[in-house]
Amino acid sequence: MRSLVMPMLLIQLAAAAATPLAANITLDGCERKCGEVDVPYPFGTSYGCHRRGFKVICDRAYSPPKLFLGGDGAGLEVLGISVQNRTVRVRATIWSFAADNTSDVVVKIIPANLEPYVLSTDRNSLVIVGCGFRASARTTVSSLQLQGDAVIASCAPSCTVNNQQKHQQPNLCEGNGCCEAAIPTGLSSLSIHFSWLDTNAATVRAPWMTPNVSVLAVEQEWWRETPDIAFKIWLLSSGHVTGLVIPVVLDWTVGQSSCTAAETLPEFGCVSKNSECLNSTSSAYGYVCRCNDGYDGNPYVPDGCQGSRRNHLTAGVLVSIGIGIGLFFLLLGLAATFGTRRLNIRKAKKMREYFFKQNHGLLLRQLVDKDIAKRMIFSLEELEEATNKFDEARVLGDGGHGTVYKGILSNQRVVAIKKSRAVVQKEIDEFINEVAILSQINHRNIVRLFGCCLETEVPLLVYEFISNGTLYAHLHVDDPKKPLVWKNRLRIAFEVASSLAYLHSAATTSVVHRDIKTTNILLDDQLVANISDFGASRGISIDQAVVTTGIKGTHGYLDPEYFYTGRLTEKSDVYSYGVILVELLTRKKPSVYISPEGLSLVAHFIMLLNQDKLSEILDEQVAEEGEDEAKQVAAIAAKCLRLKGQNRPTMRNVEMRLQRLQGSDIDISGVEEHLAELGGPAYVGGNGEAGYNYSSRQYSMEEEILLSASLER
Repeated sequence: MRSLVMPMLLIQLAAAAATPLAANITLDGCERKCGEVDVPYPFGTSYGCHRRGFKVICDRAYSPPKLFLGGDGAGLEVLGISVQNRTVRVRATIWSFAADNTSDVVVKIIPANLEPYVLSTDRNSLVIVGCGFRASARTTVSSLQLQGDAVIASCAPSCTVNNQQKHQQPNLCEGNGCCEAAIPTGLSSLSIHFSWLDTNAATVRAPWMTPNVSVLAVEQEWWRETPDIAFKIWLLSSGHVTGLVIPVVLDWTVGQSSCTAAETLPEFGCVSKNSECLNSTSSAYGYVCRCNDGYDGNPYVPDGCQGSRRNHLTAGVLVSIGIGIGLFFLLLGLAATFGTRRLNIRKAKKMREYFFKQNHGLLLRQLVDKDIAKRMIFSLEELEEATNKFDEARVLGDGGHGTVYKGILSNQRVVAIKKSRAVVQKEIDEFINEVAILSQINHRNIVRLFGCCLETEVPLLVYEFISNGTLYAHLHVDDPKKPLVWKNRLRIAFEVASSLAYLHSAATTSVVHRDIKTTNILLDDQLVANISDFGASRGISIDQAVVTTGIKGTHGYLDPEYFYTGRLTEKSDVYSYGVILVELLTRKKPSVYISPEGLSLVAHFIMLLNQDKLSEILDEQVAEEGEDEAKQVAAIAAKCLRLKGQNRPTMRNVEMRLQRLQGSDIDISGVEEHLAELGGPAYVGGNGEAGYNYSSRQYSMEEEILLSASLER
């Protein structure tokens, strides 16, 4: 077997010939990364690590650290640097102007100390948000490559309630609450003049629209991407932009001269082999560098452009590789008779051990005691036999975190087996997360985890089989005679509330599900509810009230406070549960429903409830079988849907209310009490303290988020 060592080394060398060499992005000894942002040369954070004008500051006072343009520490925050595109994405500045401001105002878009950078004409737009005025934007004398006092934008946007309902293209500004203009080449500052219109000021303004104006230069791709532009207009118009990262793109060149002139200078920037100089065609004047075709990397550092290793192999090495491969196959044929069986056994054992460690098997054993672990771990052979080798005919459905198969174990127990979609670290982490959470949970309305398989590259989970499909399928059937009767809906609402209350307060660690929706609620033959799919769930220890995390959930059910702040609490599940109550009452789909007025399901439901017109949206079957009970459930749903999480009830409180409702006579007077706690039937909030230099507003933040739903999506 020792004779195989040299051929194996030669084969590895042959395989390496097809892989690219690692490319340098910085000079030796220089910082490569600040937080989540790469810092490629010509940029750098310290002396000797950057070209003139390309110094950046890595501020480690933030967690994670943040990168800023300029050497004084007070520049623009950098979101990303592209050597290939010669661009820098930075955080945009928003200028706010009070109503009736008639003076000419100069807006400095790029600070004077950022000499190599120019606002990108192709990638940005100038956006003015507001209404009741005519704005005229002109260039200033200080703007590069421009003659001063040239008009670049003029508009008079309107934003009455009627106009807001007539959005035809939600991803474009067409004078309805904002206007958008192209940015001329070389623009660094502009002068804006506002003329306030009496006629438009006298019209009915949308309640969420403040009388002020916001001006900003913004990246076109971000401005027009989903979620749609109407939501961003609402954020800017209502002053809710604190913490919102709005990007703008700057172009740059490595030198402000042509390639012909730069190549004669000692500081010529294209220093890598296999690189070339190009005269810039972007908004910035000068020259830039790129790697030749077939090469990738950074042309501004020595040997920064790298191609395939096969280009560097000599003919002699290639001949040696060929001889070695031939010798390897010859020796392999001679040894096959004696070694095949032993190698196969060893390989199978090693692969199982490798996949077991990869799927955090050791971590799983730390989470449960040894006796439980023995019962929870299934072999791959056993699960393949249970599913007929994962036959497509056994597929029950596709969830957000994998495919679910029906299986029959050797003891004739019917189970559901979940197989992750992709072999990525994120899926493995979510698999471990679900095992860790479900292994400590025991509740009659939560799907039980029987165990898992760790012997395969794709992790597998084994659950109890719930036979009757999802709550979503039972609610949204085509035959109107087959939906759930009201008594069953009310009981299911109680069972879901009971299980969430258990997760939030009775389990060993408080668990936030993060993706509560009707498709994740399974029903058995007796229509008993069972919560499933804990891949996105998050445990919160007793000494924590809130954690900051990435956004996960489903559109229509997602808590807006969690979406906006990233701060996850148990009240995020309460909001999603409130959406489920609305879905049970109306039999309408939260993710796709839009009212004739352009409102989402939640906004339309709250509006009709406050106007005492709940019957207009109730499902006919609910109105016939339990309208009085439905009014009380609607009031509970409204509480759960409050914008601020701290004002929502706990799931334990909701559980007790529904329990009393199921076991007592109907008390309609309780509805008035619930509505009074919401602020009365009119749902008019008090004077909130206006931030962002805005005057005090008549409407509460809850009304603003609801009324903002009138913007077409």
